[in-house]
Amino acid sequence: MATARQRLLKEYKEALKQKSEDTGITLIPNETNLFAWRAVLRGPKDTPFEGGVFELVINVPEQYPLQPPAVRYRTKIFHPNVHFKTGEICLDILKNAWSPAWTLHSVCQAVLALMSDPAPDSPLNCDAGNLLRFGDTRGYNSLARMYTLDFAAGAAVAAGRSG
Repeated sequence: MATARQRLLKEYKEALKQKSEDTGITLIPNETNLFAWRAVLRGPKDTPFEGGVFELVINVPEQYPLQPPAVRYRTKIFHPNVHFKTGEICLDILKNAWSPAWTLHSVCQAVLALMSDPAPDSPLNCDAGNLLRFGDTRGYNSLARMYTLDFAAGAAVAAGRSG
């Protein structure tokens, strides 16, 4: 646990240096529990998520960095690799492809990359996955954009409708 705490303190110091305008990522540790974090992601440009603000909940195990953090969306999102009800994310680095070289920030970068380039062949949201698998990109983009406006746009986030 001491190793995890030291690593998280180091990552916290790095997070303070990062400019969210440059990365689209803001990492926020819980004030009383260094093993509980939030991340705020700006929806990537040229995606249906552009302009949205998405909150992730990050729970770090005591065995970190040897074990991956548990990461889920708090903000509702229409994406093939995100379970709509629970916010669970299907991403290999959060499961079997984890490496201690990954940091919380690099995990958030991977989540942003997944937003830009979904993997419809391993869906947690079958509706979103099927739209993409059957070539209905327009339908997928329309629904993803609608959910972004409903749950991740400034007014929705301010009103507490993010999830």
